[in-house]
Amino acid sequence: MSEITFKSPVDVGPLTSPDGSVTVADAASTTKVQVRAGAGTAAAAALDVSYGSSRRRADDALVCGTRPDEWTIYGTPGQAAAISATVPTDGFVTVIDITHGRAMLRISGSNASASLNKICNLDLGEELTPNGAVFSASVGNVGCDLVRDDQNGQTSFLIACERSFGKFLFIAVADACTEFGVQIPAGWELHGH
Repeated sequence: MSEITFKSPVDVGPLTSPDGSVTVADAASTTKVQVRAGAGTAAAAALDVSYGSSRRRADDALVCGTRPDEWTIYGTPGQAAAISATVPTDGFVTVIDITHGRAMLRISGSNASASLNKICNLDLGEELTPNGAVFSASVGNVGCDLVRDDQNGQTSFLIACERSFGKFLFIAVADACTEFGVQIPAGWELHGH
């Protein structure tokens, strides 16, 4: 399997508030591998994470229990073949590289939850979405898969959606951060000015 050069639907650099309390960054080139496997398979045992939670593997890949009997593994760009090869495929198992079909962004910082709460249909408070939580939600009216994946002691969410909604989702999330000083580049505004 050859790796195809990835082109993101988002061509604007990370947007950060002046005080650093929130950053929105494109993460679309992240490797994304979807695994569906029956409960008794070697794949389910190897992935070893329950629905709604996540864990980091020794190779730094993030294994997420996305839905019952379904996992998504996120890794560094260009690693689809290597990550796929780590999943045992005996029994009822499918392993699919979905990297190119999904857009992804990362929102981080002390105001990440406050920004997302404006446009997300779930409460993103610490009690309901602690670090490691995996869930699906509407973000800016786009169906998304999210994982709380704190970085360097800061709240951080990875948000993935269908690729065709990637640019709109990025703009909607950035727009939700303007209260904290994030400047939207010309042409990327959610509402025409």
